[in-house]
Amino acid sequence: MYALVESGSITKIFTNPKGFVLNNNQYPADIFSKWTKDEKEAIGIYEVETDSTNRKDEKWYINTNESYAFGSGKVTRSWGTATAKAHADSLFTAQDETDGLGTEGDVKVEGLKTVLIRTIKQQAAGILQDTDWYIVRKADAGTAVPSAITTHRAAVRTKAASMETAIANAADTPALETLYTYTKQEDGSITRPLGNLPSLES
Repeated sequence: MYALVESGSITKIFTNPKGFVLNNNQYPADIFSKWTKDEKEAIGIYEVETDSTNRKDEKWYINTNESYAFGSGKVTRSWGTATAKAHADSLFTAQDETDGLGTEGDVKVEGLKTVLIRTIKQQAAGILQDTDWYIVRKADAGTAVPSAITTHRAAVRTKAASMETAIANAADTPALETLYTYTKQEDGSITRPLGNLPSLES
């Protein structure tokens, strides 16, 4: 990514190399790859440096629009302070109901907790579905369900419940993010505080 700087101000951003006209001169797209840094900067073309200090994971945060600044001989792309997404549902208010927007007390916008818990339920259901045929076979033909399958299905339900509780009890969005953050342990394993639903092999 490059920027055109004229009289100390950024006048154009090039997200992809392409030809352009500057001061009545036509420049081909290949100057971006063939010209040296000094040659490009001599006509006001600067490679954009990215400062991601404030940019955060969009699963958990709402980032500001990116902005560009020129100073100290370089162009920098950066973001403002990110806002944590709401961890709890927002509800319609009495005024919302008066305005015809929704019923007071109903969910207006789902928070992260609702979304994450629903995902856990869906994942658990998907895992259980793989062994549902044992249950159907028992109902149809009376064939006993292997103990390993029974144990596995119970473990999935138990772990799903504990994961949902951990999500529900998280104090805020950063706490939710921490639950999902994988880190390397002393034994070399990579785990996250929330854990994972058990697979049949495990």
